[in-house]
Amino acid sequence: MARKDNAAETANPGRLKQIALTYKMTRKADKKIGLVLAAVGIITFGVFLAIGFLIGHPIYLGILGLLLAFLATAIVFGRRAERAAFGQMEGQPGAAAAVLDNIGRGWTTTPAVAMNRNQDVVHRAVGKAGIVLVGEGNPNRVKALLAAEKKKMNRIVADVPVHDLIVGTGEGQVELKKLRTTMLKLPRVLTGPQVTTTNDRLRALGDLMSNMPLPKGPMPKGMRLPKGGPRGR
Repeated sequence: MARKDNAAETANPGRLKQIALTYKMTRKADKKIGLVLAAVGIITFGVFLAIGFLIGHPIYLGILGLLLAFLATAIVFGRRAERAAFGQMEGQPGAAAAVLDNIGRGWTTTPAVAMNRNQDVVHRAVGKAGIVLVGEGNPNRVKALLAAEKKKMNRIVADVPVHDLIVGTGEGQVELKKLRTTMLKLPRVLTGPQVTTTNDRLRALGDLMSNMPLPKGPMPKGMRLPKGGPRGR
């Protein structure tokens, strides 16, 4: 019993430290976060307390208002922290892969299944919506990568729908902060066993990183990649 209490005491400071760190990181991108959270908490509590006085139950409504104020503050903080995090990740290499890794249950993601010499990259996610190819980098170059990878997918798993998305802020692209929502809105057309079968077939194919080890550090001078760059074939 004492051991459980010690574990709980150790966990609580860890959570508080994580919340404090998240707040500091968010505040760097969102200078008004403190004022916004204070306003949300005070207004929520104030409204319920005022209603409590009007109906003659200020204590009960005050307690309820305090709880709801805490909940509302936590929700607003979470959303603004997420927005700030996406803002800092926008345009960074590998940002889409990080989002895909946290998309949720039912999805299997494989980063960097295709890449070219300019480090434009395509990631793959498999779920009940089928196969989703997500490209990062220069839109014109990424389109070529996506087309080649989509052609390969159609050849290997012709009975599975293949979607392609390009992460960015331009026309026809998907903003990083909307990537997860966009993928979750895709129609579900596969069953659980079909998703498993698709993953097994793709796993047997292998991916770029496992079949073609890339040198660490700067590329040696004079070294040239094959024409068209590696595409994970």
